[in-house]
Amino acid sequence: MSAVAPPTAATGTPGVDAEKRRAIRRAIGAGSIGNFVEQFDYGLYGYMAPVLAPAFFPDSDPTVAVLSTYAIIAIACLFRPLGGTLVGRWGDRVGRKKTLLWTIAFMGVTTALIGALPTYHQIGILAPLLLLLLRVVQGMISGGEYVGAVAFIVEWAEPDRRAYYASYASNSCFVGLLAGAGTAALTSWVFDGPTLGSWGWRIPFLLALPLSAVGIWLRRHISESPEFMRATDGGKEVVKSPIREALRTQRRPILVLCGVSVMLAILSYSWVTFYPEYLTGTLGLPRWMALTSNAISVAVLIPLLPLAGILSDRIGRKPMLVTGAVACIVLVPLAFRVGEGGTFGTAIASQLIYIIPEFFLTGIVTVCTAELFATRTRFSASAIAYNSSFSIFQGITPFVATLLVSSFDTIYAVWVYLAAAAVMALVVVSTFMTETYRSHLGADKFAQ
Repeated sequence: MSAVAPPTAATGTPGVDAEKRRAIRRAIGAGSIGNFVEQFDYGLYGYMAPVLAPAFFPDSDPTVAVLSTYAIIAIACLFRPLGGTLVGRWGDRVGRKKTLLWTIAFMGVTTALIGALPTYHQIGILAPLLLLLLRVVQGMISGGEYVGAVAFIVEWAEPDRRAYYASYASNSCFVGLLAGAGTAALTSWVFDGPTLGSWGWRIPFLLALPLSAVGIWLRRHISESPEFMRATDGGKEVVKSPIREALRTQRRPILVLCGVSVMLAILSYSWVTFYPEYLTGTLGLPRWMALTSNAISVAVLIPLLPLAGILSDRIGRKPMLVTGAVACIVLVPLAFRVGEGGTFGTAIASQLIYIIPEFFLTGIVTVCTAELFATRTRFSASAIAYNSSFSIFQGITPFVATLLVSSFDTIYAVWVYLAAAAVMALVVVSTFMTETYRSHLGADKFAQ
């Protein structure tokens, strides 16, 4: 490890003036707000699934209703590769800023519309079909939002602080999930059971409209990324077919990002979406305790991610990814074992263990989403890779985890599912990944 300390917020990288750093901070805010809105909606939907289930499905079998609610997430996420590819193509041709303005607007509107949908008891089978339609639209738009926001932030970042700055994109996701968990817990506490099931659940979804309005304002007041402008001669020399070019020249980095993203998706969404329901439905913990323990663990992780970024900017991406994969295999079953205590304290303790692999993986996969690819096709290539792996497994993991526990009557079946992905990631990183933390961002040297 280098003995040279990373640049601090006070000093910054030599040669980067105060105005540039202010612009970088604005870019972080503008890029991150969309991730916040997306994950606020996803977290809210996941945490409120047991409440949404009887609203949109027949309540004759509660387990089937909850599984159906999770299945809608999974089906919607299957459309993310298509949406992400289309949005990515747009982002490489017209620029990051214009694309990200439209994505956040669509996300806010579709999330709010969920809060206005009629229920199964009002319109029958049309209710879940409309819910599915809205989530499919969200999935397609969200498929380009995250990778575009990461590209935007990293392209603004100082070269030796890219993981540090990208950690704020990761943090915006967890802050959004935390806000979703907190809002779900507060809503469940404020409204009694009948009121919550009747109309109380609608209020949190309507909050997406003002949140997305703030995001639109932020994104309107930031310039296009300087790296995109440099690589495309001010937007005049863009790649005419970025998807085709990405598939032709970026196969190896696409494979690498897919390999590590599957592991992170299973790790993260077993934790933030499935585990609170497991604590409640299987271990009998009160819902507010399950949600609060999950929120506490997310809150602990948030300030740690910038530290992980600083560490990775010093030692590289590969050591962090390898350590995180090993931690998935070794520490997650320990976390599940501690959680079996069935108390509020053991629920918190288990999730504090669980966030150790998250520390090594989350922000590093995020920065690799941008660093692995050349600038002119970055949006398209990262959208293809990320949405072919992370987005699909993000959607199916709560469903698969619930099904595994139901089928095998043990949560350790979920660990086997995660461990298989971690072993695959270890092979991919060790065999195919080129270190990127000191690479030139616009270089095409990972192409083949």
